[in-house]
Amino acid sequence: MKRSAALLETLMILATVGQSSWAVLSTSYCKEMGSSTYRPHTVTVTEFGAVGDGVMLNTKAFQNAIFYLHSFADKGGAQLFVPAGKWLTGSFSLISHLTISLDKDAVIIGSMDSSDWPVIDPLPSYGRGRELPGGRHQSLIHGSNLTDVIITGGNGTINGQGSIWWDWFNNHTLNYTRPHLIELMYSTGVVISNLTFINSPFWAIHPVYCSQVLIQNVTILAPPDSPNTDGIDPDSSSNVCIEDCYISTGDDVIVIKSGWDEYGISYAHPSSNISIRRIVGEAKSGAGIAFGSEMSGGISNVEAEDISLFDSLYGIRIKTSPGRGGYVQYIHISNVVLNNVNIAIGITGQYGEHPDENFDPNALPIINMITLEDIKGTNIKHAGTLEGIQGDNFSSICLFNVHLNVTSSSPWQCSYIQGSSNLVSPESCESLRNPYQTSVCYTANHVRTQNLVQAA
Repeated sequence: MKRSAALLETLMILATVGQSSWAVLSTSYCKEMGSSTYRPHTVTVTEFGAVGDGVMLNTKAFQNAIFYLHSFADKGGAQLFVPAGKWLTGSFSLISHLTISLDKDAVIIGSMDSSDWPVIDPLPSYGRGRELPGGRHQSLIHGSNLTDVIITGGNGTINGQGSIWWDWFNNHTLNYTRPHLIELMYSTGVVISNLTFINSPFWAIHPVYCSQVLIQNVTILAPPDSPNTDGIDPDSSSNVCIEDCYISTGDDVIVIKSGWDEYGISYAHPSSNISIRRIVGEAKSGAGIAFGSEMSGGISNVEAEDISLFDSLYGIRIKTSPGRGGYVQYIHISNVVLNNVNIAIGITGQYGEHPDENFDPNALPIINMITLEDIKGTNIKHAGTLEGIQGDNFSSICLFNVHLNVTSSSPWQCSYIQGSSNLVSPESCESLRNPYQTSVCYTANHVRTQNLVQAA
């Protein structure tokens, strides 16, 4: 009863506050995660024998430094400083209450020897490696079951030297799924900020089964033809803030995931309460903001705003398939600027492969309560390709104040889609021509109310 009374009081307060007050409230946990953390103990990686010449392998130096710092975990934590230089290394694992700080002229370089990237078990929500059956290579910087981890610097660089991995992938000579640059698992209180990531072998930053994650002021770069080099992939994670980033890669800029087919359904760990703000990106082979296709654990309560995308295949995209199950719902995306994008808005109900033959083709995804508003686009080929699944209409797909300068004579293609639109040009497809109504559309007010409910 006390909880219900407190919630009612909170909602009554919400009804009286203005837009600016909400802006402060909705990002408060992002600001809390972004606050600086003082570490009373600091060491430099050179104290453990590291040599920054780009030639000597420094894996043992990183591992030994972190092992030493473990003794300070209960004494306020510790910082590992990486000075200017080129620090070649294989994969290494972090500990709790640790800050890794890179000098502005420091470059951590991933080894091009695959044996320096250990093979670990597949994620339980995937059931196998994402690319191949069996295990997967551990990320360059890795951690599991951690609390209070900060990876930051003065815009130092982490270089995965991904080209050799891309060649192995294209030549079908991989033995295991490619590694990420950073993967943190089952962790809470994670900050990744003020760094540049280049040439990741696979997805660059992958928080999975995590909560309270802030990714801020990072640059992520990979060639436009590099395969599957997503920028940031929150996966089965909650309370995630992604802010003030520039990302140009060979696949999706930011893509939210939550497990693959029967494994994701069984593991049942959704991605929720995710805030994406002030992103500039380019995705010649992917989308700016994407969902799925691995979404079997569910994705909900996502707000993205102030997004600028250029030279991309898609602007905003939802990817799913029969067999996925799960849901993508309560999504609000606003204030988006697109330039030179092939398809501004894409929803694909027949996307991607399956982990094995044991998936249930009758496990149909739920796609509803998706609102896109205040979107402008120039040099757009197609306004939207919105394709649901026969017998599984995607519903409450709502467009408001969307204005696209489209070059195609057939701007919209829609099937098995229901929703609403208002102030949309070119005029949306017939199944979306109902007047925009808050009763069937997920609005900004819904986003705010749900965040307050979760906080109560």
